[in-house]
Amino acid sequence: MRVLACALTLMASPAVAEVACGGSFSGFIGKMKEAAVAKGHAPATVDQFFASARQDPKVLKADRAQGVFNMDFIKFSRRIISKNRIENGRANAQRHAAIFQRIEAEYGVPKGVLLAFWALETDYGGFQGDFNTLNALMTLSHDCRRPDLFRPQVFAALELFERGEFSPGKTTGAWAGEIGMVQMLPEDIIQHGTDGDGDGKVRLKTSPADALVSGAKMLRGLGWRPNAPWLQEVVVPGDLDWSLTGLTTQLPVADWQARGVTPRSGDWQGNGPASIILPMGRKGPAFLTYPNFSVYFEWNQSFVYVTTAAYFATRLEGAAIYEAGNPDPRLKDAQMKRLQEKLVARGHDVGQIDGILGARTRAAVQAEQIRLGLPADAWPTVVLLERL
Repeated sequence: MRVLACALTLMASPAVAEVACGGSFSGFIGKMKEAAVAKGHAPATVDQFFASARQDPKVLKADRAQGVFNMDFIKFSRRIISKNRIENGRANAQRHAAIFQRIEAEYGVPKGVLLAFWALETDYGGFQGDFNTLNALMTLSHDCRRPDLFRPQVFAALELFERGEFSPGKTTGAWAGEIGMVQMLPEDIIQHGTDGDGDGKVRLKTSPADALVSGAKMLRGLGWRPNAPWLQEVVVPGDLDWSLTGLTTQLPVADWQARGVTPRSGDWQGNGPASIILPMGRKGPAFLTYPNFSVYFEWNQSFVYVTTAAYFATRLEGAAIYEAGNPDPRLKDAQMKRLQEKLVARGHDVGQIDGILGARTRAAVQAEQIRLGLPADAWPTVVLLERL
């Protein structure tokens, strides 16, 4: 899931930009080969690298079937964070204690954060995907939905091939081209792949040390602040100004405290700028997000996935199960699409009409709630839909 909504800025070179998506797949391969040679790769190496490339219909099917992002936070988090995953996470924390201690000392990334990614991406390495990586990247580069995201990854894979670290016919991973226990794209591997166990190789599929250290290095590269918090469950007063909630508003922790917000347990974990997020509105769970929370969106841009991953990390660090509350039910898919259409009609940019409650839809919902005098918690309800 690393690349489902990848936020990395993938700047294509002029040679890459000239390769148009669509058309015959064989013709597309030819254009990619020409671009690779133009980038300085040896023609013989390019021919060898692309020789086995094939279009994979199963990749396109997987890309179109991301129904998981239609789930609300409670449903998704309860489905993903199982008792078994919690227990395995704690067992892995003990099994690899020395690695995690080294990572915290060198990169300042807590073990819970990496364990949560490790669990959500591959179930601690147990399910890394069996899609041919080159075929997956080429298929998604040829497809016109998000080609600019994947084409640079093809050329990064070519660079890894030249190093002897990628096999066009044998390297496998997730349907979107991610490789290894924490699911890293070829460009991530080039930039952040690290030999964590000292054997002279970077083996992200078989070495927990390599995968975890590489993941920590990538998080630091994405802006992770060492030894700092990321998420904390809080209790919010019923008369809070709901328009202040959401990631676009940051206030010092002292300001939230003055407004009656309190930690659900323990003390405040930070004192700088922080936001209040309500994944399911004012009647559901409430969390305070610290600056490190934003780094999660560099890994994946799904609000539900990111919040679940960040919360899972707190659980693995010892936090209690969140208080679910009694939120209004999520709108059905058809209702969400109708809501998005109405928001667009009022001039809001919600992106694609897809029934997914993404960041832009949440912002538009909150704006309309403010306009209509409704509690502005960014959670769409039947009442809002009817008012619109």
